[in-house]
Amino acid sequence: MPTRISKDNFEKEVLQADKTVLADFYSDSCVPCKRLSPVLFALEEEYAEKLKIVKININFDSELAEKYKVQAAPTLVFFKNGEEISRLRGAVKQAEIKEVIEKSV
Repeated sequence: MPTRISKDNFEKEVLQADKTVLADFYSDSCVPCKRLSPVLFALEEEYAEKLKIVKININFDSELAEKYKVQAAPTLVFFKNGEEISRLRGAVKQAEIKEVIEKSV
């Protein structure tokens, strides 16, 4: 299950991670975010060796949302070696997410 992180552990969990990280910027009241959750769970299991998935609640961690210019939920931001390498916005399909994963792991 994707781990919920905050600004307190973002650096360690995302920027210093030894593999590609998919950061899901979400909101509890966002219906597309809720629909995306089981998709991310399945992807985390499928790519467990190569990909780490974390969740960041934009309501509680607005500083991170502002820093990474997240303007809507859900926004999926991919990080590798501490740098943003890709981004998907809105209710995206699993195939779209897999396409980015395959290019980045």
